[in-house]
Amino acid sequence: MKILMFGRGVIATVYGWALHHAGHDVEFYVRPGRTATYGDAVELDLMDARRRPWGRRVVETWPVRYREELPPEHDFDLIVLSVPHHRLAEATAVLAPRVGRATVLVFGNVWTEPLAAIGSLPADQTAWGFPQAGGGFGADGVLRAALLPSVVFGTLGQPPTDRERVVRQAFRDAGLRPKERPDFRAWLWGHFVADAALLSQGLRLGSLSELTGDGRGLREAMLTGRELLPLLRARGLDLRRYRLYALMFWAPTWLTASVLAWLTAHVPLARASIAAHSDPDAQEPREVCRDTLAEARRLGVSVPRLEAAEPYFETLGSGTPRDASRLIG
Repeated sequence: MKILMFGRGVIATVYGWALHHAGHDVEFYVRPGRTATYGDAVELDLMDARRRPWGRRVVETWPVRYREELPPEHDFDLIVLSVPHHRLAEATAVLAPRVGRATVLVFGNVWTEPLAAIGSLPADQTAWGFPQAGGGFGADGVLRAALLPSVVFGTLGQPPTDRERVVRQAFRDAGLRPKERPDFRAWLWGHFVADAALLSQGLRLGSLSELTGDGRGLREAMLTGRELLPLLRARGLDLRRYRLYALMFWAPTWLTASVLAWLTAHVPLARASIAAHSDPDAQEPREVCRDTLAEARRLGVSVPRLEAAEPYFETLGSGTPRDASRLIG
């Protein structure tokens, strides 16, 4: 299969690497001028858990191919669109006239109605998924990340189409196990508020990586998540259908926080997946928290812990006010 990764972010790079090694033809679509900036290879330091529960460390220099133009008559079979949720509208606007005959895999957070979120992308050529990987590029340019053995896929109430089944098979080829979520809209929203709970506490401390082994901080994140469950109800989700998800937040926080603290401190895979999120000025964590809080206020849902964290996601990690960040660079 000929696959185009939209951008060269963390998720695009990790899964591009896995799909490439499974025999697929992988390229990256980047902005003009980025090819020279990025160079012809990616330095990877990856904890790969596809075949070993505790993960296998992979250190590799991976030669990659870029393209800075995408004509509508291209011959790609699959375009993987994994961007921060606050950039999804911009990305779909760029991609919509260039889809051609490809299937587009929307592969990340969505907080609005999914079909509205993809703008002009053709719905019958769109597949839905969510990565089970994470990490970050260090100051040295090395991508340090973790790759779990499964990938979440879902549909919006219908069985997978032939296009969607082909996408799932490509990831199976790469040793990744699809997990199906038939009500993917509800799953995405639940995951989004769980992210907001963790990220709001990470922003208080400087970055998500600071929660590594921090039982007290993780307990506060669990309590924030508990406060956010009524927001999902207010959006029309029946939490009785998602008991396992709700249980994570309703369970005694001393237990859940202690387990998470131990895992992130002692299990290499868990530690790698959170420790790499160390950028204090990352924008997406702030946007996730802002959008969650804005929706809570719109619907009249009380979320005092998230509100108390608002000063931390209205500034950059360096203390620079939000508005000033638009003037820098």
